[in-house]
Amino acid sequence: MHNILVINPGSTSTKLAVFEDEKPLLETSIKHSNYEGNEDIEEIIKARADDIRKFLEANGYKRENLAAISCRGGILPPLPGGTYIVDDDMVDYLLHQSPVDHPSNYAAPIGMQLSQKKIPVFITDPISTDEFIDEARLSGIPQIKRLSLLHALNMRAVSHKVAKAFGKNINEINMVVAHLGGGISVGLLLNGRFVDVNNANGEGPFSPTRAGELPVGDLAKMCFSKKFAKKELIKRYTKEGGLKAYLGTDSLKEALKNTDDFSRLVIDAMAYQIGKEIGGMCAVAGGKIDAIVLTGGMAYSSSFVEKIKTYIAKFGLVVTEPGEHEMVALAQGAIRALNKVETPKTFSLEELV
Repeated sequence: MHNILVINPGSTSTKLAVFEDEKPLLETSIKHSNYEGNEDIEEIIKARADDIRKFLEANGYKRENLAAISCRGGILPPLPGGTYIVDDDMVDYLLHQSPVDHPSNYAAPIGMQLSQKKIPVFITDPISTDEFIDEARLSGIPQIKRLSLLHALNMRAVSHKVAKAFGKNINEINMVVAHLGGGISVGLLLNGRFVDVNNANGEGPFSPTRAGELPVGDLAKMCFSKKFAKKELIKRYTKEGGLKAYLGTDSLKEALKNTDDFSRLVIDAMAYQIGKEIGGMCAVAGGKIDAIVLTGGMAYSSSFVEKIKTYIAKFGLVVTEPGEHEMVALAQGAIRALNKVETPKTFSLEELV
């Protein structure tokens, strides 16, 4: 049995869990003090780590009883998926070189503070996971490259679960995995790698808050119409598009309560676009798909899942794994490393250049 501490920071709080293997012993969210005005990132990390240490000690958990610390992966350079050993180079990159200031960047540095290099610290499937095949990178305009941005942690976690149900390793199975949340990621998993996925911020189906892929000519006209500021347009496409734009709500549950014809049309159109994106992934896999997995918050809606199934059921077995599984996925990544089921990778910026 391994006791694993899992750390997943937000802007003002940190989700925290202690697992005994895959069994949660403790799950909570710690609210941190207001660090406004303090720009010393090292001090902020130390303060957060102290908050967590005090909470754990107050609840009877000591560092010497932990087998590992598993942390949310931050905004690192594009990396293959999997579990990585956290070291000083990774911490330095997350704190001082990452192109985006994001709360997930705090996780690994906090883990290292708590570990004091006495127990291993890992990250698993960071946001920047990139396993694209070369053909998937071309957009049609040389100056614009398609990017691998996906709900990697949850999507790979459910892939491991479904592969296990098949009696296989994730490297022995082909799946299309659709994360259906505020943003929608539809990825093609071939032999353990997500070789293609729509960028949920600007490609693929529209979602509860995102516009998805748009007619480029009309989009260009809107951008140069001088009617909208840049920030307003970005907000419209990434936070106020999709269901919210059409129906005034970003909740599928609330939208499904509407009985008018237009509401039904919008919901049917979202299911249609999801089905079309899944079908495209099945096509580039040559139709050799072991399963299609629907996950994320919208997968809890059986009626919406059934709408999607009308388009995809003939492509392969459809498996539903509702919700997000980030905390247990982080624990599982550490367990695979500790049990030597998976060899953890080492972060090397020199090898990526």
